[in-house]
Amino acid sequence: MTAVAHEPITPAEGLLATFLSLDTPEGFRAELIEGEIVVTPPPDGDHEDYISLIVRQVIKRSKTDMDFSGNKGLKLRSGGGCPKDHAIPDGTFAPRELRLYRGADPWMPCDGVAMVLEVTSTKPQVDREAKRRCYARGGIPLYLLVDRETTSVTMFSDPEKDDYRQHCARPFGKPLTLPEPFGFDLDTADFL
Repeated sequence: MTAVAHEPITPAEGLLATFLSLDTPEGFRAELIEGEIVVTPPPDGDHEDYISLIVRQVIKRSKTDMDFSGNKGLKLRSGGGCPKDHAIPDGTFAPRELRLYRGADPWMPCDGVAMVLEVTSTKPQVDREAKRRCYARGGIPLYLLVDRETTSVTMFSDPEKDDYRQHCARPFGKPLTLPEPFGFDLDTADFL
């Protein structure tokens, strides 16, 4: 019998290995957020409608041509001794000229991402708090949160460490300014 020496793995490495080996049912999303594996079911039609309303406006009205992905896995810096956060935003926007998605791995770095979008669903606190911190740590300049429970839309900007230093919230029906590189007011009248 031959003994094989193994490098000891840390709990964080074990968690990351377990996460990366998951085989989730079709339509479900698995994410590793602040050291916790979060699995969400397929979204309902209203969730998808909000995303569609936003994407349509960004593509038509943004001052900078944007690419969009609704499935892009992002690797983000983590807090504490946790492995890197692995999040799949409901929407990821990047300047078209960068072509960030072309040839990207399923889990890509967030460098160059201009804005991420989340629409609350079954676990709204994850979108409101944990994911917000993850995106800020990743240095993503803008985080747009559509909160169906509070019927509001919030733009978080100016990331620093574990959070965004600025935010602007508007109730559904009121316009919300999307700063540069977008440079237009998001019409939320159809959110009602």
